[in-house]
Amino acid sequence: MKRIMVLFSFIALTCLISVAGAATSTVSVMNPQDAAALVYVSGYDLTPGVFYPGETGTLTVHVTNAANASVAVSQPDLMDPHVDIVNNGAFATSTSIGPGGTVDYTFVIRADGTDGTYLPLFSVSTNAWGTSAIHSQIKLKVDSTEVRASVSNKPNTFSLEKTDTVNVSIVNPRLGDISDVLIVASSPGSDISPSEEYVESIPAGTSVKVPFAITPHQQSNVTFKVSFRNGDNVHSMTVVLPLNLGVDKSAAIPVINNVALASNAGSYTMTGEVGNAGITNAQGMIISVGAPVKPVGPYPNYAIGSLASNDFTRFTLTFTSTDLSVVPVQVQWKDSQGTTQSSTITLDLHTLAEGSPGGIRSSATGSTTGLNSFYLVIAGVIIVIAGIVLYMKRKWITSKMKKQ
Repeated sequence: MKRIMVLFSFIALTCLISVAGAATSTVSVMNPQDAAALVYVSGYDLTPGVFYPGETGTLTVHVTNAANASVAVSQPDLMDPHVDIVNNGAFATSTSIGPGGTVDYTFVIRADGTDGTYLPLFSVSTNAWGTSAIHSQIKLKVDSTEVRASVSNKPNTFSLEKTDTVNVSIVNPRLGDISDVLIVASSPGSDISPSEEYVESIPAGTSVKVPFAITPHQQSNVTFKVSFRNGDNVHSMTVVLPLNLGVDKSAAIPVINNVALASNAGSYTMTGEVGNAGITNAQGMIISVGAPVKPVGPYPNYAIGSLASNDFTRFTLTFTSTDLSVVPVQVQWKDSQGTTQSSTITLDLHTLAEGSPGGIRSSATGSTTGLNSFYLVIAGVIIVIAGIVLYMKRKWITSKMKKQ
């Protein structure tokens, strides 16, 4: 048993040594010159991925030693007339790279060129006598294309106290990604939800749309401030949305027709039809009367519920009033956003109560004075024409009798 345990321990140790050797594999060398020849640029990281002209960023170059002996390197440099090194002189001392090790050189650079692709040359020297410097080209892009922001999906007009949703569109036409996009909305006369929104990143050549719900309380503008990062550089822009207030063309429009009135023990019962002449549906509709009319039971108000566009339904209201010429009927409902809307329709019901047997009159509303005058004029014209006809006929009969 003891021999078996020793055997397993030996196998496990061998495996660990093999794995460790694979992770740090090196090439055996005989002299410093051969070791220096095995130092190479294993990669680089550039932030931001694409620069604006004149923008500052970082370039980190990875230098790796593949030899089994340490190699000293010094004098790292980056050469290009359109790339300035901001931290020039940061690597004045020599650096030793151990066997299989990697050293990073981070340059703070500024891109001074116009739009285009540049290939600055990175170089670093080894301290071994008779060896050449190590060189590698870096690919750096400069793009002046601006990120664009606009407001889309907005109505032609906004209505007071009505909530509408707009989209803030952020378009990234650049060659590189942008990150940490923050949109902050503000307005002195409107409620906006949410007040700000965050987008982690927008890849090159793509766009995002961020919705905002706006409820105006007065005429004002909504300002969207958009900021983002290109690498560690912060850029910002502002989009202003004027809230043009007007009538909502898609709103529900309540209309009342076919009104009838009955009186009973000092109160009135009004029946009629309410219709929706608008484009959108009215949710949770309630009908009631307003001052100076006083609502009483059994129908002080009437719940309609949902009333679809171009639909109508019956209602009944009971109230008391000393002046039937002014009967305000209040219609209240909610739009598709859940915002409460209301409309007041003033009816003149005094003609429905005058001389009505049993208190019931015709369903027509408003005054009938103009209609009665029209009928009187027609009757007068008919009487005049009849008189002329009778006069001419009598004259013709008299003339004929004289001839006989």
